[in-house]
Amino acid sequence: MSTASNAFVTQVNGRTAITDDLAPLAFAGFAHFTAMQVRGGRVRGLDLHLQRLRTASLALFGRATSDDQLRTYLRKALKAGPADVSLTATIYSRAGEFTSTDTKGELDVLVRTGPAASGPNGPLALAAFEHERMLPAIKHVGEIAKTYYMREAAKEGFDDAAFVGRSGRLSEASIWNLAFWDGEAVVWPEAAMLTGTTMSIVRRQLHAMGVPQRVEEVSLTNLPQLRGAVVMNSWTPAVPVSRIGSVKLPEAPEFPDLLRRAYEAESLVEI
Repeated sequence: MSTASNAFVTQVNGRTAITDDLAPLAFAGFAHFTAMQVRGGRVRGLDLHLQRLRTASLALFGRATSDDQLRTYLRKALKAGPADVSLTATIYSRAGEFTSTDTKGELDVLVRTGPAASGPNGPLALAAFEHERMLPAIKHVGEIAKTYYMREAAKEGFDDAAFVGRSGRLSEASIWNLAFWDGEAVVWPEAAMLTGTTMSIVRRQLHAMGVPQRVEEVSLTNLPQLRGAVVMNSWTPAVPVSRIGSVKLPEAPEFPDLLRRAYEAESLVEI
């Protein structure tokens, strides 16, 4: 019989977090994380989440928490709450920003659960801002720019923000990956960006389904040649996008339907 309650948790290394645990995050913010939707105690793309945490830890700290240990922490947090939750796992060092003392020892793992989410229905209008994220391949904390541009977009009457690099290429949105549709194939933007776990799930399942997909430069100039667009993240594989900047995009209901089918083809696995 399950002993899970309806409580959400914030745990560090498998125990309830206290102030001293969280101070290095609050005052230094040198950390990375992954976010996932857990359903019935299971998750899609667990291998991708573990790989993300391992790769980022090696890049930032030169060492990584083992997959087995991470799964132990995740299971303990899930056992304390409902079967359907949003979960984030953040990895950091108590040395904070003082690298001279951060040469060995275990990293800390903060696991937080909250209400399950599925994202907005859309369609969304995205304001376009010139912005390139620092260390775009790492899902790191403390990104003031994405929140700033989300707020600026709202001031301009948009729902969210999309980013354009100095070369004019669209890369990603504030908390989303971008995907486009040409009527036959899925088009992924060629640019420096964070490769989302949902994006990776969809790509491998589209490949298994035999759906054409390609990577190419997408700009506001050639955007009108495409037949549809969506954003995706850990909440959902497809929220339709109706406009990016001044460029309006046609409705393409078959596109988000295709991406949802691909996402749902990925098996939910036990953590």
